[in-house]
Formats: sequence, C-alpha cells, structure tokens
Amino acid sequence: MRSISETTATADGTRTMTAVVQERYGAEPETVLRTARRARPGIGPDEVLVRVRASSVDRGTWHMMAGLPYAVRPVSGLRRPRLPNPGRSIAGVVEAVGSGVTGFAVGDEVYGTAAAAFADYAAARPERIAPKPAGLTFEEAATVPVSALTSLQAVRDKGKVQEGQQVLITGAAGGVGTFAVQLAHAIGARVTAVASTPKLDAVRALGADHVIDYTREDFLAGPRRYDAIIDIAGNRGLRDLRRALTPRGRLIITGGETNGAWLGGTDRQLRAQMLSPFTGRHLGTFISSEHTAGLRDLTALIDAGALSPVVDRVYPLTETAAAVRHLLNGRVTGKLALTLPAE
Repeated sequence: MRSISETTATADGTRTMTAVVQERYGAEPETVLRTARRARPGIGPDEVLVRVRASSVDRGTWHMMAGLPYAVRPVSGLRRPRLPNPGRSIAGVVEAVGSGVTGFAVGDEVYGTAAAAFADYAAARPERIAPKPAGLTFEEAATVPVSALTSLQAVRDKGKVQEGQQVLITGAAGGVGTFAVQLAHAIGARVTAVASTPKLDAVRALGADHVIDYTREDFLAGPRRYDAIIDIAGNRGLRDLRRALTPRGRLIITGGETNGAWLGGTDRQLRAQMLSPFTGRHLGTFISSEHTAGLRDLTALIDAGALSPVVDRVYPLTETAAAVRHLLNGRVTGKLALTLPAE
C-alpha cells in the first residue's frame, strides 16, 4: 500500500503529494477540510522547498478556514480561500533551494512559516525560516513559529517586560500563553497566570509564580497591580484591565475573540489603541510578524533550556479536521501538532 506521503507523478509527469485541501469557507472543519493528491509546489529563485515533517494548528488556522471575521478576507480570499489549505507553521528538511537563496542547503533541518503548510511539501521564503533547534523533534518544533513568535513580540517587544516586574497573563494555558509564561519567567518577571482548574498545575510548572483559577475567582478583583498585562483570553473589558495596571503599566491585547462576523472582537483592540493616548498607560495590540531573527532568538532560548513547547497531542495529517475540532473544544493545554511520515 502506498504511504500517505509517498510522492507520485501524473500521466504528464507532474509530481504530486498529499495535502489538506479546502475549496470553500466553513466554520466546521469536518465539512471543509479533506486530504487529496495535489501537484507539488514549485519554487522561485528566492524560495526554498521544504519537505514538511510536521505542522501545527492554532486559532489562526480556524480564522483562515472559516473566513471569519470578514476582516481576514482581504488576506485569505474574498469569496473563497486563496490558498489550498490554512496551514502556516512548518518543520522539515530542505528539499531544494532557489538560485538566489543563500544560507540554506539541501538536507538542512528547518522550521518557520510557509503558505499552505498542511502538505508533504511547502514553498517557504528564506527570511521566514531558520535552522530547527537541535533538541526538538519535528513535531515540537512545528508548534513554535506562530505562537511563540506572537508571545515573544507581546512580552519582550510590545510589553517591554523587565526583570522584577509584575506581569499578568490571561489565557496562560493556551498555545500563545504557555510560551508567554515561560518568556516572562525567563526575563525574571513575577508572573501571575490565569487558567482553568485542570490546567493550573501545568501553568505553574512553566514558571508562573502565582496562578488564578478564573472559574472560581475574579482575577482582577484583588489589590495587586501589574506593570504589564498580556491579555490572550480577551474576555474582560478595557476598564477592568486598566484598573489592574500600575500608573505606567502596559496592556498588550493578543486575543479577545467573539462570535462577531465582521470584527470578531477586534473592536476591543481598536478601542484600546484609540484610548491609549489619553491615559498614562499604554493600551495596545499588534499584528505578529514572522521572520528569521525572531526564530533565531527563540532557538537560543530553547537551546538554553528557558523555553520548551507544550504539546498536548499529535495528529496525523489525515486527521487535521479532528485537530482543529479539538482546538475549538477549548480543552487543549499548549499546542496541537500534525505529523507527516518521512519518505
């Protein structure tokens, strides 16, 4: 029996691969995601072809799949998906390099981001990949790029977290949150992490100094004030969050989703930015950027033992829809990976 990842060719010689395919938008992964044989991607002179060994799913996967909120459609495609599948994170082995690419060679193990990553092969830009951390499996490495880059930029670049500061992280048990807790702890901040009852021990093990079970108490009700709040869960109003900041504190919103079809909760982020100039505090958000420099910073932290992916479960590529469903159910601690067998 032919393996799922075995490369074959069509009658005209086109080399094919197995990939997740999505032809229309839909909120239910089981109805819009399937696997099929598709042509292998070609690469231009400034691209790298990666034999994908693993990928991962995150909340952005669902947004690209569903085309919701509508604000994402200028990127994802107005009436139907622009890309064959919503995958972004990759970890794998360089299969070929374009004539203009330097710094990468066939056989290199890499990780990073690429379009349509839920497939045996993906074309990647060299400025969005980096050498894979040697101590991580492909599955572990594939969970890092999107979520850990978001965390790094939220904690270090936008939150400007410093040693000794008090930092509150909501949604601390999720994909972004588990990295954010570790990054703030590595800087030397005093971390208060918010999560649900079954996930408290896992978050504490990541370096949180104090954990709060949001199902049992109001995490903003106490007297403590924070130098930085990294708001990933996004279910509290701006007024409450502002009150929990120190006079010069910083609120960085990285989440805050609702069921709104048009803005999907991003209106709260827009209001924060509009309000920020009129307060002594910084209230803001950002769009995460994907680049080699950030990946190399993450690799250094991983190699030093300061950062480690939390992988909740690994699914085969053929069960991508089930992985997205598990994510939507809200029971994940850390990240979900997709694995593809080596040829």
